[in-house]
Amino acid sequence: MKAKRKLGLIVNPIAGMGGRVGLKGSDGREIQKKAREMGARPEAPQKAVQAIRNVASIKDFIELITYPYEMGEEEAMECGITPSVIGRVKKGETCAEDTRNAAKEMMSLGVDLLIFAGGDGTARDICGAIGDKVPALGIPTGVKMHSAVFATSPRNAGELAKLFLDETSCAIRLTEGEVMDIDEASFRENRISAKLYGYLKIPFMQRMMQCPKAGGCAGGSEQLDEIAADVILNMEKDCLYIIGAGTTTQAIMEKLGLPNTLLGVDAVYDRELAGSDLNESQLLKMIEGKKAKIMVSIIGRQGFIFGRGNQQISAEVIRKLGRDNIIVIASIEKILTLSGKPLLVDTGDIEVDHTMKGYLQVITGFGRRTMLKVES
Repeated sequence: MKAKRKLGLIVNPIAGMGGRVGLKGSDGREIQKKAREMGARPEAPQKAVQAIRNVASIKDFIELITYPYEMGEEEAMECGITPSVIGRVKKGETCAEDTRNAAKEMMSLGVDLLIFAGGDGTARDICGAIGDKVPALGIPTGVKMHSAVFATSPRNAGELAKLFLDETSCAIRLTEGEVMDIDEASFRENRISAKLYGYLKIPFMQRMMQCPKAGGCAGGSEQLDEIAADVILNMEKDCLYIIGAGTTTQAIMEKLGLPNTLLGVDAVYDRELAGSDLNESQLLKMIEGKKAKIMVSIIGRQGFIFGRGNQQISAEVIRKLGRDNIIVIASIEKILTLSGKPLLVDTGDIEVDHTMKGYLQVITGFGRRTMLKVES
């Protein structure tokens, strides 16, 4: 009888907690405490479940090895898989050292693939522990996901893991994926300081894996000025505009003469600032009973419009306003970085993601529009 393939599972249970409450990350116990005080709830466990459910169909042919409690055991059990549990942790008090220890122990047990739920900080911990010695794959659950080691969604992470482990399916090639991370303290002050920390060996299928985020591709100042002029000309009276993060949307705020949270979410009403650096709960209160629209740009190379870096504009916010009240803006240069790939959404809510599928109009200059396909 053929030996079972070994899948290692590591869940960073606090990854992504800072996103909806506008904290731009969840590194450090003080930030985690603040996130909980602001009403944040864990995102990673349920997203890990979305991924592992896809693997459950081959559970008789694999051995799933994981860490106790919320670091993987509970998620595996919820998917109907009885895992081999190793290591020791304090329930509700896991830390980065637990992630590194788990990765090292799973490597020593000869796992064929290590799948982990987290963001760039988790990827950095995994990379520091195993380097390129073991194939690894990220389930996207964090706020910062600049690294090229994450699938485009939790479901795609599970599907790719299943294909890689199932020897009866097509062969999945391995390649190197960049592990990037940024300084969260600088990030909260609207400064991005990104650094390459190494590479993980990852299973790769282009349609399932995200590219590293592209920097410096927002477009020339003239293009951004044209986009901003078009948007402002068409702003409706008595309408609240939720302005997403990024340099493309920043051009609109600058042209209006308003202060801007480059890496956060602001709001404009009748061309005046209505709110700065807003979180999910604040946005939900602001849009109650009001006509409102969401304005976002595209992440270069990745193609995400929701679910990466703007989790404050949550599935609930999008559901309340609807697809017709979403405005997407991007320079031609940024669109070209996608190399023909579709726009992506990963809000964590399957129903909302599906409502976004189809084609969306994108403003690319003054009086200029293009239609781009959206996939979930």
